[in-house]
This record gives sequence, structure tokens and C-alpha cells, in this order.
Amino acid sequence: MKTKLILIVLSIFSLSVFAQNVDVPKKVQEHFTKLYPKTTEVKWSKESKDEFEAEFKENGKTISVVMNTEGELKETETKIDIKDLPNTVEPFVMKNYKDYKISEAAKIIDSKGVLTYEAEISKGKEKKDLLFDKDGKSIVKKMEKSESEEKEDEDEN
Repeated sequence: MKTKLILIVLSIFSLSVFAQNVDVPKKVQEHFTKLYPKTTEVKWSKESKDEFEAEFKENGKTISVVMNTEGELKETETKIDIKDLPNTVEPFVMKNYKDYKISEAAKIIDSKGVLTYEAEISKGKEKKDLLFDKDGKSIVKKMEKSESEEKEDEDEN
């Protein structure tokens, strides 16, 4: 029992060390540790006003998870090989984004278990992220408000 407690304390401490100037709530760190107890090197960032992103490697794969301030898992993103994207993605990019190439790919599973794919496309230094459903159909991503826009909305109310 003491060994388990020591491991949990060390895991939380190591997560804090790698928080990289991001104030990650204890509740978020604890929930992350429960989900990924063997993970020690985590890069934390602030995804939005109320969400934190943890990026780490597991079994040689780069994974990032987004959690809210209560530690609830919102989504898990796992980098995949470009060849593992649905076969409709590449023709879509060639037709709609001439001169762009797919540079990265990821599989995203949200908190409800819905699978989407992300294809990062690039042309020179310009990069865009495209989303596709599980069948490879393009998804139009709604624009999220920046933190400054959210603050302006709050100030108006």
C-alpha cells in the first residue's frame, strides 16, 4: 500500500514538474494520473479558458488529451500515419486544396466516443487542419472564439 501511495505522489509531482509554467489544477493532474498511471513525462498547455491539454508518448505513439477543470476527459488525439486516414481524404485534399500536401494525421475520439480524423495540410509555411468523420467525409469546423473575444462578450453583459 505504501508503494502505491509513493508512486501516486511521485506521478503527481512529475506531472507538476512538466507543467511548464501552466497552472494545472490538482484535480486535473489526479484524473490524468488515474487514466495514464505509467506516464511520467507530460507537456501541459492551456487549450482554452476552461481546458488543459496534456501531450505525452505511450507505446511509441504521441497522444494528447484535453480535460476540463474538473478533470473530465473531453477528447483524446493520437497521431497516426497518413496512410491510416480514410481513403477519401487524400482525393478530397487534392481536389479542394491544390498545391497542399498532407503533412500530419491524427485520430480523435471525443468524450462520447465519436471518432474523427484530422489531416494537417501544408503549402510552404502555411498550415491548415481539416477534420473528417469516421467515413472520411469532410467536417466543417465551427470557429471558436478566442479568449479575448470571450472576455469582450463577458464585459458586454
